[in-house]
Amino acid sequence: MSTEIEIRKLTDRELVIVYKDKDKHTIPNLISKLALNKPHVKYAAYIIDHPLVSYPEIVIVTDGSRKPLDVLKEVLVEARDMLTNLLRKVDQVLTPEE
Repeated sequence: MSTEIEIRKLTDRELVIVYKDKDKHTIPNLISKLALNKPHVKYAAYIIDHPLVSYPEIVIVTDGSRKPLDVLKEVLVEARDMLTNLLRKVDQVLTPEE
């Protein structure tokens, strides 16, 4: 199964997306944790009713001075950069210098 998302709610202050993937915790948890560190974010979490029969909803709520969709995009870029940096460091450790 490939990853899909469904936008359940989008306002100037709130974004709720359903994250449809077999891994139901890793990415939603990362997104919510990074979003909580952003200015003007009042609430960020992921909610899953039951891991066997439902997909997680990722919720981002701001104070209204930032659009939650912009926060999500910023978080995704930050996560990508963190993973790229980690991959670079792993390659440095595993690749012997000549």
